[in-house]
Amino acid sequence: MKLQYSLPSALETAVRQIIGDEEVLYCLPYDIEGDVYIEDGYLIVTRTKILRGRGDTVIGWKSLAELSDFTAEKLYGSAGLFAKENGNTVLICRFVSGKHLARYSVIARACEELAKDAAAPIAVNDEPEKFCPVCGRRYLKGTHYCPNCRKKSEIYKKLWDMTRGMRLILLFPVFATAVALILRFVLPAIQKVAINDYIYPADGTARGTMTGFLVVIAAIVTLDIVQRALSVLQGRISAISGNKFTLRLREQLFEKLHALSMSSITKKTTGDMMGRINEDVSTVQNFITNLLPSYLSQILSFVIALVILIAINPLMCLFVFVPLPIAIYAVLRFWKYMRLRWRRRWTLRRRVNEHLHDALTGIRVIKNYGNEAHAIRQFSEKVDLQADQDERTDKVFSTFFPIIGFVLRLGNYLILLYGNILLFGGNMSVGELNQFNSYSSILYEPLMQINQIPQNITEFMTSFSKILEVLEEEPEISDTDTPRDVKLCGNISVRDVTFGYDSYNPVLEHVDLEVKSGEMIGIVGHSGSGKTTLINLIMRLYEAGQGQILMDGVDIREISQTALRSQIGVVLQETLLFSGSVRDNIRYAKPDATNAEIIRAAKMANAHDFIMALPQGYNTIVGEKGYSLSGGERQRVAIARALIHDPAILILDEATASLDTETEKLIQDALSNLTENRTTIAIAHRLSTLRGADKLLVLDHGRVAEFGTHKELLDRRGIYYKLVMAQTEAAIAKG
Repeated sequence: MKLQYSLPSALETAVRQIIGDEEVLYCLPYDIEGDVYIEDGYLIVTRTKILRGRGDTVIGWKSLAELSDFTAEKLYGSAGLFAKENGNTVLICRFVSGKHLARYSVIARACEELAKDAAAPIAVNDEPEKFCPVCGRRYLKGTHYCPNCRKKSEIYKKLWDMTRGMRLILLFPVFATAVALILRFVLPAIQKVAINDYIYPADGTARGTMTGFLVVIAAIVTLDIVQRALSVLQGRISAISGNKFTLRLREQLFEKLHALSMSSITKKTTGDMMGRINEDVSTVQNFITNLLPSYLSQILSFVIALVILIAINPLMCLFVFVPLPIAIYAVLRFWKYMRLRWRRRWTLRRRVNEHLHDALTGIRVIKNYGNEAHAIRQFSEKVDLQADQDERTDKVFSTFFPIIGFVLRLGNYLILLYGNILLFGGNMSVGELNQFNSYSSILYEPLMQINQIPQNITEFMTSFSKILEVLEEEPEISDTDTPRDVKLCGNISVRDVTFGYDSYNPVLEHVDLEVKSGEMIGIVGHSGSGKTTLINLIMRLYEAGQGQILMDGVDIREISQTALRSQIGVVLQETLLFSGSVRDNIRYAKPDATNAEIIRAAKMANAHDFIMALPQGYNTIVGEKGYSLSGGERQRVAIARALIHDPAILILDEATASLDTETEKLIQDALSNLTENRTTIAIAHRLSTLRGADKLLVLDHGRVAEFGTHKELLDRRGIYYKLVMAQTEAAIAKG
């Protein structure tokens, strides 16, 4: 996210008179002064000062040391940057919220740090822009693509690059179309011979023989058969090439999605990603295998037909172009009007898909709360919006293009009129008139398709740009050029780590933690205190914005992601089992695991007995997301899955939260086996689960509040003591 805009030279001169040689750290535009909208306002921040200026004048400035409690807040119809001065809240500047609120949130935090320490490090924000830096328009929802600014030539070049190794088979339809096109132009010439020499000879000429006429008819039939054979061959090759290209593109997308960091993935909805892999790829496939050869054929046929018509009769050829200026002008104006409608149509369709995915995924929750009618009503509202937009768009299409078709046909009517005048005057034969009409029909076909070309190209550009956005996205977390495959012992060191899912809103601040190999560390704290975030950083699902995390003395950024995560076993509160058997789910973490290893892991998780009681034991199909099993059974299968590859580090994130007391006891009994010679980090709201922990880490609003043994923290009578007392009182109240 851009935090350093360029100052106009006149304003920069005025600013320099105040700040001298100080470095401008941040410079953002603001666009409201008082109650008036302006276009040339800028907020400038140095290490000691914050200034506001517009035009060539500095309106005012303040010393950062005299300010505190910087915040960026939404107001009615706008937003503002505020700070406290001498205990009073002051407005620094106002701006339109949608475009700059995130930037000012970063600046607020940066100013807060500078006010405390002028030598504070410069804030860097990697959040992607939501508005096009060229035209200022908001990107399409869920993308960072501006349809108004991206060059079409760049899109086509990238498409060409992606066809490497498949170009011959992809270009065959174009070759077949060109051959069929040549044969199509030969056909009217043969028809002319048939009419002038055999059917309706010119005055004074003898009618040809039946043998000659049969030869001409045979030639026409042969050309037709060859054309149809080429069409069949083209269709079959297109099917093969299109499927191969689609397969490659979908595999690349799926592979890239798995390479992206969690921060990127969580910003995309599942429905949107499925749409890109399925619908958008299909749109690109249709464009390459069907539409593009057709467009090339139409362009070529137009040029050839035009040359032939000029050669036959230049004057008659002019009639072709009489309606063209009107038609082209109307189509261009029409598509300028329809572009926004088309994007809205695409957006509404995608929203329906996303809602449908959410509804089907959460249908169990919908039924649990008896909200079927509400869900149906919500879906109907979205479908109605889409249907209404589709209906209005289709009405405009169905009205406009028949009119354009009639306008284009005016030239054909003029050709027929003038041609028959020549025919009646003896200046043109019937065969020549038929030939001219045939070529003019070929010429008009591309013109009649002009209505579809902008729509198809717009649809292709949108879909392919969304695909490229995923393929070109740089993962926020990537291995170094020479990653290390380290055999972990389980020593973990977290040093001064600060992190926020939005960099301007930290979830963890200056966290320090030392875990020795084989220790069990419990993490407790109120909801939102950063417990899950900390283990996400340890697994390197996210990158720490500040600080360092070490495994056995090695920075985890130097360890290959595969090596790191293959040595960590994870059990989450929301257990996800894949469709398949119990056996398949347990050995998911170790695909080559033997039956003995699977059973051993299940026994360690106290899952073996209930698995053997299932109808088909380890071969029992668990169903989608494992819903054929109870919550406790799914959790124990997940624990077995986490243990089967004998991880050096085991992470339990609320692993017993959804279990009943009896099942939790089974897990508790197994914990002594699970944690043996293994570093364990456990998050739990039920503090009884953490009684066997060597140390307890208490987080409060993203900071380390307490760290020590159970007894030490109770003796301290701090946050942990209050949590224990609250849960004890709740248990007594339950009886």
